[in-house]
Amino acid sequence: MTVFERERPAPIGDADRVRLPGDIHMWVMVLGDLFFFGCYFLTYMVFRARSPETFAAGQQHLNMAVGVANTVVLLSSSLLAALAVLEVRRGESVVARRLLLAAGACGAVFAALKFYEWQHAIAAGLTLSEEFFSFYYVLTGVHLAHLLLGLLILGIVGRHLRAGARPNAALVEQGALYWHMVDLLWIVLFAILYLMR
Repeated sequence: MTVFERERPAPIGDADRVRLPGDIHMWVMVLGDLFFFGCYFLTYMVFRARSPETFAAGQQHLNMAVGVANTVVLLSSSLLAALAVLEVRRGESVVARRLLLAAGACGAVFAALKFYEWQHAIAAGLTLSEEFFSFYYVLTGVHLAHLLLGLLILGIVGRHLRAGARPNAALVEQGALYWHMVDLLWIVLFAILYLMR
């Protein structure tokens, strides 16, 4: 048997195909957001490189315990959202809905901790006039806006699961995909704002 006479592999059936979760529209939105946040991160890094002492002094005022707590809370919420996707694929929409509710509760805790942190920073006189804190408030504020949108999306998905109709696993995947993006953005923010010295 020559190379040209070898048997061709059977075509892959639809059930065997590996596919990305969600749909193309959500991926375009997620990748677009990641691009714009990447531009914000790059701008932050350029300004930080120009005045490292000023930025290091500003970072000293951040509450590391709150930053760590927010990271743990969001990582937990992402895990819950991923488990919700697995449950809805198994047909367990009630369990999936509870997991999404728990993920949303974690998101609400994150927002409450962020408002607490902002309140204490502002009370200490750390406002937009400080170079580091002008970046801090803008970056964490834009992230918080995305988180609040993510809570709305999780709420819509949870309502869909409650409606009693056959659950749409793709819709749950899309909600979880957006939520994972919010989590990923926070991990980068936590690294550059809290950890990088």
